[in-house]
Amino acid sequence: MNGQTANRSGRKQVAKLTQDPHSVSSGDREKVLEVAIGREVHAFRKQQNITVADLAQMTGLSIGMVSKIENGNTSPSLTTLQALADALSVPLTSFFRRFEERRLAVHTKAGQGVEQEREGTRANHQYNLLGTIGANTSGVIVEPYLITLTAESDTFPTFQHSGIETIYMLEGEVDYRHGDQVYPLKPGDTLFFEADAPHGPERLVTLPLRYLSIISYPQTN
Repeated sequence: MNGQTANRSGRKQVAKLTQDPHSVSSGDREKVLEVAIGREVHAFRKQQNITVADLAQMTGLSIGMVSKIENGNTSPSLTTLQALADALSVPLTSFFRRFEERRLAVHTKAGQGVEQEREGTRANHQYNLLGTIGANTSGVIVEPYLITLTAESDTFPTFQHSGIETIYMLEGEVDYRHGDQVYPLKPGDTLFFEADAPHGPERLVTLPLRYLSIISYPQTN
């Protein structure tokens, strides 16, 4: 019944989620990280005209192990990564560069149900703060908004800030950018994403436009 149960009054109740909707499965995330590291090692090696055999000799690794790392088929230890960084004369953090540039966005079509909403906006857009949940015990601040865009509203350059957002579309249509992707959003759709990637309305398709937006971010003291 899609995670819903009915109480005696006939109202539907949403079953409590047992997993974090913000997370990617640990196995998938680890595999993406391995591939990202492998691509960086391969790119740095090629830039310096170093062969796999040369890099293996410079690091004390086997040729097979270097190949597995470059192909994303193994998870190298921190010691191994440091050896590779030293041999290639690059910072250790450079191996994580492309992985850190990736940001998660989950686009849920109307009727396909996940259960959360978040987002924030500006630039001649009408938005009403619906309340704020302080972070005294949880360490997280939550701010829900109702966003309204009309013919007088403008699109604007994408912006970035800390936190997690979800947009839930109520009325109208918009092409919404997140990172290098643009999502066509219609009533009933949601877009759940990490807000430190560039994001914002790119094209106002059908007006007026209304959507719920909830931003959550860590409290700072």
